[in-house]
Order: sequence, then C-alpha cells, then structure tokens
Amino acid sequence: QVQLVESGGGLVQPGGSLRLSCAASGTIASINAMGWYRQAPGKQRELVARITSGGRTTYTDSVKGRFTISRDNAKNTGYLQMNSLKPEDTAVYLCNAEIIRIGDGWRAYAYWGQGTQVTVSS
Repeated sequence: QVQLVESGGGLVQPGGSLRLSCAASGTIASINAMGWYRQAPGKQRELVARITSGGRTTYTDSVKGRFTISRDNAKNTGYLQMNSLKPEDTAVYLCNAEIIRIGDGWRAYAYWGQGTQVTVSS
C-alpha cells in the first residue's frame, strides 16, 4: 500500500506564507513526478505546480514568482512553499504523485493525498 499525507495548511493573512508538505509512504520503489493541485468551492481542480524526478518544475501563471515546489527524494517528500499569499489562493490543496511500487516493474500509478485547507483572509 502507498499513502500520501499532506500537512502545513491553515489560516494566513494576505501577504503571508505557508509551507505545505506531502509525505509518501509504503512499498515505494521510486517516485516520478509530484504535483500540487488546488480546488476552490465551485471551481475546477487546477494544477498549481509540478516537479519531475529530475527536478524540472512548472507552475500555473497565477503563482509564478510566489510559489516554489521542491522535493526530497531521500525522504519521499514534496513541498510547496507559498509566499505573498492572496485571498484567491484560498482552496483545498492536494498532493499527487506518480509512484512505482516495489514489485511492479516500471509501471507508475497516480496517488492522491487527502488534501489540506489553505485559507487566506484578514
């Protein structure tokens, strides 16, 4: 079994910062890409940032220059550093990872965390 657990969400004032973590555990051989998505009430889920196993990163335009995605492969953990937060960043943030399980050869499966709430409000 593989599990992703997010942490680090909360309530923050506009202009503040939060750091989200996504820890993967279980029978993991390796992790390909990791990504952070968000979903606000009444809106579609959107990809916020993504990082490949080699460290290549991509961001949605609205967070460029404010958010930074990173990962620690030794710890099977991904991070999303969020600075200069705005009210429109308010959403449930979900971690996604493409994971190759031990014994599955090279086939990767997509896994999701349970989500962590980020609220930006004064």
